[in-house]
Amino acid sequence: MHSEEELVRRAQQGDTEAFALLCEAHFDRIYRYVALKVRNRADAEDLTQEAFLKATEAIGSYRWKGLPFASWLFRIAHNQVVDHFRKVSKEGEVPLDEAITVAPDDPASITEQRMTVAQLAAACDQLSEAQREVIYLRFGSELSIAETAVVMGKRQGAIKALQHDAVVKLRRIVFQEDTGK
Repeated sequence: MHSEEELVRRAQQGDTEAFALLCEAHFDRIYRYVALKVRNRADAEDLTQEAFLKATEAIGSYRWKGLPFASWLFRIAHNQVVDHFRKVSKEGEVPLDEAITVAPDDPASITEQRMTVAQLAAACDQLSEAQREVIYLRFGSELSIAETAVVMGKRQGAIKALQHDAVVKLRRIVFQEDTGK
């Protein structure tokens, strides 16, 4: 087992196997983050691939500063999403539920999950941009508070406050929907 720092160093020296291991270790989290942001499977796949391509091109300029390599990858992915929204309007996008996969042999589970994801997406649309970003990074991509702080360029305390406020607001929104208020 190689340390992430060693894999980065090897990748910077042109070791494609080391870079492939880094990509493999982070691909799912990056994809989930992008999918939550763009809510379109095809766009999420393309943007994730573009993010890793950019990482391949820029790996030589990466400087190990004791921060998780994933933070650097998330920053690249975030920039890809921002560029995407500058270029493309939101019309005609595939719903977020298509970015989530479930067992194809259980229609009830598929329907339930799609409803839940659609409800969560609608609730997230009512959050501020910063709150949405924290929710996507923390829960969609399973980043730690520290990693989320690095990706967003904020202090850990600010991330904790944003997360708390977002969860409270989501709870209020979902509770109102469930009770019909």
